[in-house]
Amino acid sequence: MPFNKLQLHPTLIKGIKELGYTRPTPIQEQAIPPGLEGRDVLACAMTGSGKTAAFLLPIIQRLMDKPRGTTRALILTPTRELAAQIHQALEELAVHTPVTGAAVFGGVGMGPQEHAFRSGVDIIIATPGRLLDHFKQPYAKLSGLEVLVLDEADRMLDMGFLPDIRRVLKHLPTQRQTLFFSATMPDAIAKLSGEMLKQPALINQERKSAPAVGITQAIYPVQEALKAELFLELLKRDEIGNVIVFTRTKHRANRLADFLEKHRIPNAKIHGNRSQPQRTEALAGFKSGKFRVLVATDIVARGIDVEALEHVVNFDVPHVPEDYIHRVGRTARAEATGDAYTFVSPEEEADLRAIERAVGKKLPRVTVSGFDYARKPAERFEVPLAERIAEIRARKAEERARAKAKAERKAQQAQAPAAGPRRPSSEGGRSRNDRGGRGRPARGTA
Repeated sequence: MPFNKLQLHPTLIKGIKELGYTRPTPIQEQAIPPGLEGRDVLACAMTGSGKTAAFLLPIIQRLMDKPRGTTRALILTPTRELAAQIHQALEELAVHTPVTGAAVFGGVGMGPQEHAFRSGVDIIIATPGRLLDHFKQPYAKLSGLEVLVLDEADRMLDMGFLPDIRRVLKHLPTQRQTLFFSATMPDAIAKLSGEMLKQPALINQERKSAPAVGITQAIYPVQEALKAELFLELLKRDEIGNVIVFTRTKHRANRLADFLEKHRIPNAKIHGNRSQPQRTEALAGFKSGKFRVLVATDIVARGIDVEALEHVVNFDVPHVPEDYIHRVGRTARAEATGDAYTFVSPEEEADLRAIERAVGKKLPRVTVSGFDYARKPAERFEVPLAERIAEIRARKAEERARAKAKAERKAQQAQAPAAGPRRPSSEGGRSRNDRGGRGRPARGTA
């Protein structure tokens, strides 16, 4: 079915064609019609399925002919990257319409975001925490809101945003259209959707979580200590093109980025300890081709949209199968193709078995010919946690000792008797008067 069969406005069709899209994806085909009718929607939609356009297109069409100056749609997302991505998609899809939007998230100044509230942009895309910060101010009113979207609802619950979502709802009109998108449907999500939605259109609700069809998956068994060496080997052989590589922790992301830098592999890193400008710069550099590798933690597993991404590598096996689904979903987006490789150490086999049960098949194992799996790594990749903690404690103890010694010196200086004014030095202990100087005569003399 072509887009023009979905009853979309000609200006939207024009923008869609300029973006190179000819046919809607299945989620777009199913979600756009009830969205245009003003119905609530409850959709299970995997990352990379085209769901962003599935909720943006009905909203844009609804708001095209509305008077400007009032915010009428709110889209809640779990991460800054996803908010920025949706905002970019909005600008591209609405390029021939008067509809405006703004992204509201943490890590950047609130001034431009305040201006968006005051000017009444049509659509606000926000993370819950920063939105609540604005709600503390009198200018942040959404009394004219007509549409609410919860995107990646299950991820928001995983990140502990449910209390924030409930607080946000208190600031919104109860009479509204609500579009609810979630990759999975755990009990907590089903309960929340039941509270928020009224006779929703149900889309793919029973769909089993699985990677996109175009993803080629493979397992690379390897000792933990050799993961970095194996990754470098695949890069040098050009068996991996542009790639997002996921690590379990921020520390491991930093270590892998440093390792790649040492071996002159252009890379950038993105995780929770990076500032928003740093994260934005890293993602922009990766998209432009400046960096071949983007090292990331799961903070961006659902927040990055990179066209023609060739590879995703799980440097560490995720503990939860759903995280695996969303990591590998960064490639083969919008029905394209891509490769997802997972490095598995013997200690991670249990997590791998859980993933294979979730995807319903045993994933193929790959051994890289010519790679020495028995070698001893030239350097230690990661300092063990206990050793890092001991080092931190030793450094803190040293800092406390220095601070204590400094305080004691200051106390000793404060207790020392104040020295009187120094008398001029003299030869043989005599004063200037003794030497016939011009000083005043001593008392008791005529």
